Amino acid sequence: MKKGNKYGVHRVIEPKGVLPQPANKIDNNMDEIYDNEILIDVQTLNIDSASFTQIEEQAGGDKAKIAEIMLGIVEKQGKHRNPVTGSGGMLLGTVEKIGDALIGKTDLKVGDKIATLVSLSLTPLRIDKIKDIRPDIDQVDIDGKAILFESGIYAKIPDDMPANLALSALDVAGAPAQTAKLVKPGDTVLIIGAGGKSGMLCCYEAKKRAGVTGKVIGLCHSERSTKRLMDLGFCDHVFSADATQPVPVLEKIEELTGGAMCDVTINNVNITDTEMTSILCTKDTGLVYFFSMATSFTKAALGAEGVGSDVTMIVGNGYTRGHAEITLQLLRESDKLRKVFEELYA
Repeated sequence: MKKGNKYGVHRVIEPKGVLPQPANKIDNNMDEIYDNEILIDVQTLNIDSASFTQIEEQAGGDKAKIAEIMLGIVEKQGKHRNPVTGSGGMLLGTVEKIGDALIGKTDLKVGDKIATLVSLSLTPLRIDKIKDIRPDIDQVDIDGKAILFESGIYAKIPDDMPANLALSALDVAGAPAQTAKLVKPGDTVLIIGAGGKSGMLCCYEAKKRAGVTGKVIGLCHSERSTKRLMDLGFCDHVFSADATQPVPVLEKIEELTGGAMCDVTINNVNITDTEMTSILCTKDTGLVYFFSMATSFTKAALGAEGVGSDVTMIVGNGYTRGHAEITLQLLRESDKLRKVFEELYA
């Protein structure tokens, strides 16, 4: 086997010298793997929410057109990096082959079912056939292959839950795990996009961390997601609003907090132009965590400057230590949460 680079630079076709994620094209030839790669037989792609929403809108909701767009992205780039959002997603598959240099250095073995915890925007991917598209949960079943680099992280699919359920939760594992790190007892926390997949997990974790002296506020978009979050009972207040309209949301948060605003705001939405809502609803000494890949960090930075806000803003890194274990444990802890996830995603 040929010797590979830890970070997958050996797969970059152009421009040379960059890492696989920003590369315009990478090598997705699966006939021969490098000595530090893991070959995966792919079952399901879990497309990043912002990316799938954009593709679906471009396709006019037509599944055949969605498939055509996705195949075109992979054919051009050798990976699935949405050219509009820049984001990817992750995958579920079975370990087919392990490079010689990794034998004895990994706990994986051939036949293990895993979810990759690195973005499809850097993962060499070959799609042989698109078998099914499930727009309601951003998942696409395929026949295909993928490569996990030596530096790539993954999670073995646990035995106590269906694979698609675990995949759905692991796709957003960074959000509740970061919430666990950021929220302190007594905090007032605003979750934007609270009725979605990552939002529900964050609401549960935020309430656990903020405790009885804290307050969790859930902002949802649709009537259905608002009712779902109310029924879950994780939030002290739940309301529906358009997060792209900062002033009405600001007025509602002022009402709910008595003008004190929020200590922590976590943005989970999959649409653009919600940066100022997040910033204005957060107190000057507070913190905004932008988990959403639809965030424009130019808009966030210049917008905060424009309103004289000294809020601390954190880029939504999808990885934090122990995020997979933390997120799957939430589904084990909460019967309500697991039931909703099983109904929606499994």
